[in-house]
Amino acid sequence: MWSFKAWRQRRILANNPIAAATWAKVRQQLPILDGLSASDEQRLRDRAVLFLHAKHLTALPGVTLGDADRLHLAVLAELPVLQLSDLDWYQGFHEIVLYPDDFRSPQQHRDASGVVHEWAGEHSGEAWLQGPVILAWPGVLHSGQWDGYNLVIHELAHKLDMLNGSANGLPPLHANMRQSDWAQAMQAAFEHLNAQLDRHPHAEPPIDAYAGENPAEFFAVCSEYFFSAPDLLSAAYPQVYAQLRLFYRQDPLARQQQLATAGRVKT
Repeated sequence: MWSFKAWRQRRILANNPIAAATWAKVRQQLPILDGLSASDEQRLRDRAVLFLHAKHLTALPGVTLGDADRLHLAVLAELPVLQLSDLDWYQGFHEIVLYPDDFRSPQQHRDASGVVHEWAGEHSGEAWLQGPVILAWPGVLHSGQWDGYNLVIHELAHKLDMLNGSANGLPPLHANMRQSDWAQAMQAAFEHLNAQLDRHPHAEPPIDAYAGENPAEFFAVCSEYFFSAPDLLSAAYPQVYAQLRLFYRQDPLARQQQLATAGRVKT
């Protein structure tokens, strides 16, 4: 059956080819793509082109974007949704704003007694409900290794979370997933992490301590680890890894282990 959407996407891809040298440069910068099948890598290339066509990148003074830079960001953005084609997962925003460095933004928190606390916090990224994604460009450039850090995936995980409204750590789940399983895995791990942080505030936690801030940050940090340090996430919280494997419909740990066997990545 003829599809206008598919026809339009083919037109966009035909009119925006990726130069071989540009792709080679981006691939060299992004080791977490290693081990993808040829078909998955081609799908990722295509989806990155479509992402750049759909989203506007606003580079603030101090950020200069070349073709490889734009593609670097788009590939990281599309990696989490590579196997998700049953929903417009990045709906609700049209712009990514790129800062030359970390930035300060107003923060607000209401404590248990109802008192509202306000302050200016320094951040490398933010995702606003029905608004843009904001990223510090150095954080984008440092994303893409097997090291547990990925600013782009972190902030876009918030956007997935916000598809149900305000970020709360519960994105739209697939039909083969149960909300009770998700809640049990996430809540148990979240409580375990915070208990460890309380008991041993100076010890190295199993994953980034920022995950203990709230359920939304826990989901975003775990999404980072799922793609860039799956061995650490699986070892610390195997049930969380299993739920994310169902949600993202990918298994980065298996890919990482295959690369390790071949001597191409550390685990």
